Amino acid sequence: MRRAVFPGSFDPITNGHFDIIKRGVSLFDEVIVAIGVNAEKKYMFSLEDRKKFIEEAFANEPKVKVITYTGLTIDLCAKMDIQFILRGLRNPADFEFEKAIAHTNRDLSKIETVFLLTAASTSYISSSIVRDVLRNGGDVVKLVPFSVPSKL
Repeated sequence: MRRAVFPGSFDPITNGHFDIIKRGVSLFDEVIVAIGVNAEKKYMFSLEDRKKFIEEAFANEPKVKVITYTGLTIDLCAKMDIQFILRGLRNPADFEFEKAIAHTNRDLSKIETVFLLTAASTSYISSSIVRDVLRNGGDVVKLVPFSVPSKL
């Protein structure tokens, strides 16, 4: 069984994330969306809400599982016998950052990272932009799946 983990904070999940997960389902037998917990980070949405947003968005897709975790992604992969890390790339800066992480992960383990380019229609969307729009009273309905509140 070919399984991939798609790690991130998903604060909140965006249409860009949604697109990568949906396309990942066609490549893997199972895509595990892994919400990382970082005690140093301040989140807009609770861990429970972020998990619920993703579960609701993929309620009709049995190949998508949603979990939470702490620690290194490669340790999670080893523990769950996952062979691939799935990542989305929006721009050259993402590539450089993700390339360094992928090389490190491969140096520390046998895990392979699979990169998918984001769709042109979602390449400008980031969770930080969504949070900024929400904090300022804007409507994010075009930026996030239906499961995420479009206004605070």
